[in-house]
Amino acid sequence: MKLVVVQVLLIVVVAVVAARLFRSRGARAQAIRRLGVLAFAAFAVVSIIFPDVWTRLAHVFGVGRGTDLVLYGLVVAFLSFTVTTYLRFRDLETRYTRLARRIALDEAEVRGRLEGGPEH
Repeated sequence: MKLVVVQVLLIVVVAVVAARLFRSRGARAQAIRRLGVLAFAAFAVVSIIFPDVWTRLAHVFGVGRGTDLVLYGLVVAFLSFTVTTYLRFRDLETRYTRLARRIALDEAEVRGRLEGGPEH
């Protein structure tokens, strides 16, 4: 089987994107994300080399075309990304709020001590 220049280019792009995502830090969630990236990269490379796989797989799931199956998969992936990003930002906002409160309380305590107020 001959690889077309476009296929080689697409495989390189997928590899670069996957490598870029591996550079970020984290713990358990990062490990799960890395496994997901590996699976996505593997599926991307396989679908670039063997584009008919999606059509055959679509027929197994009762979908008419492979492109429709890919679209459905991308919709699910986008929704999961959106939910994950929302939850991450909500967690960050909560952390920032707690940090701001803690700093405000600490600064008020220091000001109270400097002004000769009651100590806690």
